[in-house]
Amino acid sequence: MGVFEAEGGIKVEVDEDGFIQDPDVWNEDLAKALAKTEGVEDMDEEHWKLVNYLRNYYQQFGIAPMVRKLCKETGIPLKRVYELFPSGPAKGACKVAGLPKPTGCV
Repeated sequence: MGVFEAEGGIKVEVDEDGFIQDPDVWNEDLAKALAKTEGVEDMDEEHWKLVNYLRNYYQQFGIAPMVRKLCKETGIPLKRVYELFPSGPAKGACKVAGLPKPTGCV
């Protein structure tokens, strides 16, 4: 456990992999700061489409969606997901979306 500190004095508890511990503290500014830790300097429309889909799915079902479902529902191919989030849908996209670290294969 640790603390992630972003610009503007944002401080949140994170696990050893940098995933925030309380999804309720998430906001867009925090997402942008977390994205930078994943090599994403600017969040564009496609980034937000993935992040918002992940958040909505998690809020509805309590888990992150499988990668196949993520790609099918957003219309974003897996190759493009890796271009948007180089560390992948589980590590990068879920972290930026403020979800807990996925346990399965996202």
